[in-house]
Amino acid sequence: MESYMVGDEVLQKAMKLTPREIVTELDRYIIGQLDAKRAVAIALRNRWRRALVSKPLRDDILPNNILMVGPTGVGKTEISRRLAKLAGAPFVKVEASKFTEVGYVGRDVDGMIRELVQVSVDLVKAEEAIKVEKKARVNVRERILDSLVPPTKEPSDSYKRTRRKIEGQLDLGALDSRQVEISVSARPFKSIEVISQAGLEEFGINMQEMMGDMFGGKKNKSRKMTIAEAKEKLLQEEIDKLLDMDRIIDISRIRAQEAGIVFIDEIDKIVGSHRGAGPDVSREGVQRDLLPLIEGTTVMTKYGAVHTNHVLFIAAGAFSSSSPSDLIPELQGRMPIRVELTTLSADDFRKILVEPENSLLKQYKALLATEGIKLEFTDGAIDEIAKIADDVNRKTENIGARRLHTAMSALLSELLFDAPDIEKKKIRITLKNVRGKLSEIAESEDLSRFIL
Repeated sequence: MESYMVGDEVLQKAMKLTPREIVTELDRYIIGQLDAKRAVAIALRNRWRRALVSKPLRDDILPNNILMVGPTGVGKTEISRRLAKLAGAPFVKVEASKFTEVGYVGRDVDGMIRELVQVSVDLVKAEEAIKVEKKARVNVRERILDSLVPPTKEPSDSYKRTRRKIEGQLDLGALDSRQVEISVSARPFKSIEVISQAGLEEFGINMQEMMGDMFGGKKNKSRKMTIAEAKEKLLQEEIDKLLDMDRIIDISRIRAQEAGIVFIDEIDKIVGSHRGAGPDVSREGVQRDLLPLIEGTTVMTKYGAVHTNHVLFIAAGAFSSSSPSDLIPELQGRMPIRVELTTLSADDFRKILVEPENSLLKQYKALLATEGIKLEFTDGAIDEIAKIADDVNRKTENIGARRLHTAMSALLSELLFDAPDIEKKKIRITLKNVRGKLSEIAESEDLSRFIL
């Protein structure tokens, strides 16, 4: 059965994950929020299911776009980001408040799709580069070897011995500090800022590439550098030569269309108060501009036309002063899956500190280990950090798990400053240490607003 995943091994492998496997993987990085994890897991699995459905029915199966409702810092963005990484899918995060209705000064909503395609191209290009890197390194070695021992039409035995000897030294790195003159490519116009580049892209025009071609495109020039520098400099050149950009662009467009994920944050910020005039008109206009993208339209990019019918849109907002029902009805209808993320408790904070693979405690331990310091936290200390973060969130603005970052920074700032000069290489953070550093701040509401 024909599938749009043919030729894209990464997409084929990622989309075979079951919903349970996806949730288990997300659990490694995000605490709680099971409903949201299940919703995105089903959305990802449905893509695999759809890929196996025969045409024309496949084209009519649309993604169930998701609206996440919950306070800041509870995992909305992280769930979407981790899902995209797990799926090998191009992912962009945009803030709805940065866009304005057509006719107003601000970003055009089509820009998020152009950005998605560029991310997809970069992603696929990086994957393909890994496949050709080994051959590229061989080519780099030959180029450097040719500069050290220039090739001849009729090599003598002495020449061959010399070349083999130099080749052996080159492989061992014995010549890395030696200066060599290498011909490298150089584009005359490396960076050209163009006003309304997005507008030009609608016609498939890339001004930077066009200007480069007008003034001769890529040119070569000789540069002196060490062999170690030449190895790195030439590697990307050789990789670029080996890459099939037409194939990469084809795969990238399909991956963006069929597996792309657009995360629209702060969607509650474009909810108007229905006064009928002023900036609220523009806010509702942004919602109406988003509609064609989410319903399915064609956006012109510098890599060609991209259809948005099967891009997964995940919108999120706190909706603290508004309600999802305040969005225009058409937009609500295009986000049929609505999940509410719960406010984090002190127990959640404790788990966030210790359980994820990249938890804050592990991060700080790793940072201080670079100074030769072994950092330890007692259970009482961890409980107190979680409790203080929860208390401050309740008393002041609730910023969710981000409060842990400020609490840990305040707790360890002195240690992080003095670390290079500390002789004691094993430091234990206890309940007493935490209370001594943070309790006074947490008890004063005014202070906690500025410090925690």
